[in-house]
Amino acid sequence: MTQIIVLPHIELCPDGAVIEATPGKSLCDSLLDNGISIEHACEKSCACTTCHVVIREGFDQLEPALDSEEDLLDKAWGLEPNSRLSCQAVVGDVPLVIEIPRYTINMAKEGKR
Repeated sequence: MTQIIVLPHIELCPDGAVIEATPGKSLCDSLLDNGISIEHACEKSCACTTCHVVIREGFDQLEPALDSEEDLLDKAWGLEPNSRLSCQAVVGDVPLVIEIPRYTINMAKEGKR
């Protein structure tokens, strides 16, 4: 199991969290499996940016993002050089520290269908 430290997020985990994740599983699935309800409007198909996270530690140990993920990340709110879509980032053996941005771009949630 790989340790993931989730920094505090005002809505999803106000006190932060430390979870154990199975290597080979997506970061999004690992968060969801541990009760952290990160948005994933496209059902984890790499078609939106609602599961955007910032990898504060361990970024260089993840497999590189594919072009399709990079193209979507350009549209993410709060994009940083170490941003990833959690549905595409696969947990490895190296511990991670992640931050879930405060906002997402989710038109359906905002009532702008």
